Amino acid sequence: MISLLDYGAGNVRSLRNAIHALGFSLTEIERPEDILKAERLIFPGVGAFGAAMERLHRLGYVEPLREYLAAGRPYLGICIGLQTLFEGSEECPGVAGLGLIPGQVRRFDDSELAVPHMGWNDVRVERDSPLFADYAGEKFYFVHSFRAEQSAENADWVLASSDYGSPFVSAVQRGQVGAVQFHPEKSGAAGLRLLRRFLAGDAVPETPAVREAAAAPTKLARRVIACLDVRANDAGDLVVTKGDQYDVRESGAVRNLGKPVELAARYYEEGADEVTFLNITGFRDFPLADQPMLEVLERASERVFVPLTIGGGIRAFTDAEGTHYSALDVADRYFRAGADKVSIGSEAVHIVEQALALGGEGDGTSAIEQIAEVYGNQAVVVSIDPRRVYVERPEDTRHHTVETAEPGPGGERYCWFQCTVKGGREGRDIDAVELARVCERLGAGEILLNSIDRDGTGAGFDLELVGAVRSAVRIPVIASSGAGCVEHFAEVFERTGVEAALAAGIFHRREVPIEAVKSYLRERGIETRLR
Repeated sequence: MISLLDYGAGNVRSLRNAIHALGFSLTEIERPEDILKAERLIFPGVGAFGAAMERLHRLGYVEPLREYLAAGRPYLGICIGLQTLFEGSEECPGVAGLGLIPGQVRRFDDSELAVPHMGWNDVRVERDSPLFADYAGEKFYFVHSFRAEQSAENADWVLASSDYGSPFVSAVQRGQVGAVQFHPEKSGAAGLRLLRRFLAGDAVPETPAVREAAAAPTKLARRVIACLDVRANDAGDLVVTKGDQYDVRESGAVRNLGKPVELAARYYEEGADEVTFLNITGFRDFPLADQPMLEVLERASERVFVPLTIGGGIRAFTDAEGTHYSALDVADRYFRAGADKVSIGSEAVHIVEQALALGGEGDGTSAIEQIAEVYGNQAVVVSIDPRRVYVERPEDTRHHTVETAEPGPGGERYCWFQCTVKGGREGRDIDAVELARVCERLGAGEILLNSIDRDGTGAGFDLELVGAVRSAVRIPVIASSGAGCVEHFAEVFERTGVEAALAAGIFHRREVPIEAVKSYLRERGIETRLR
């Protein structure tokens, strides 16, 4: 009997779907006594260490889980399911972990690297294990800000390590108890193979042979992301569309480039590293009443085993019956439907405006802060929709300006990037650099940087915009808008250092295949994930 310990945080649906896709049945842990009845136990987790431990205590799971682990029974922890095996974490000082493995979990150094460590990295397998029996150097999907470090006290637990600035523990195992820092259910075919080996109960050797560690450090890949702008057409059906500078209509009708689930599955098969759904209808009134979009997520997560992001309507609202829902309630429903990350757009602008009125800090009530507190920074993406505003001199505005190689209509040599709301229809007195910095402080884990000026043009990413924002924050940045050929992807990675690049129309219309992008990047010496 395979049992899943779902303590109530994050996207567990994808793991369930992966297990079912592999042909295995699953039971749910519903009471503390169920833990000791499990034959094989999986503990997936995302979010904050403290929130996870608090939830385990509240549910009465801590003591039976410790008893299960102490008996050396079959266990697979994922992400937080690995970190909670340690004694504690810098993320939540004073909160004790399960204490099975000696050591503290510590934050990555963000002085030179973007944190969270987000994306596809490989591992160095240090001991024989059925989990990695057929591992051939494939990359797995990681998303975390804190990591376990190897020490003399825990060396006998370390199964695999990876590098991000410095080495960290990416898998542990002793006997039947194992855990991985990455997400196998989000790691494509390689992750599914690893998951199958645990589910099948492949025997673990009593004395695993030590492997000769690879000398070369592991490398984080640059991500290529497929974006699907989803909205209802005039007949009320959800379709994937694409705007031309945010205008999605052509000859009076909404452009229809395909069905969301089918396109998402196609991009997964073609090697997309992530798939992003942006609901540009914006769940106009009541986000939780948008059942068709929730169904899209649920169905996509049955076929797509790479990360899924959903954007649009992640905000607090009151429904027609007068019931209030927080942004956290809305995010939880989308995580439960299959999303791994939520993207906050116009609401982020309003949040930052309020934060600036408070001196640039939050008060703990914003959507960004609430979601990050429970699900972790890596679950919160802020989507910025800026347009250029030209000025003669930097002194003519309080905003962050760049000297541009693309002068304005009056020959202006400087510009700033004005943030907009309402799908680009309304500009606000805040610039993209300022917005990104404040959102980072509030707890956002990633920036999705669009460009109204470049959207749908095929003229390439706005390198001046991307460079300005990338250099201003220490969290990952996704460049978006304007890609028209494979060279544009290499250009934005090489000249700005962003962690990911996103495109939509050129993928939808098959003008540029995803594999062609990755092949060209590899020719340029840029690390990518192979399918």
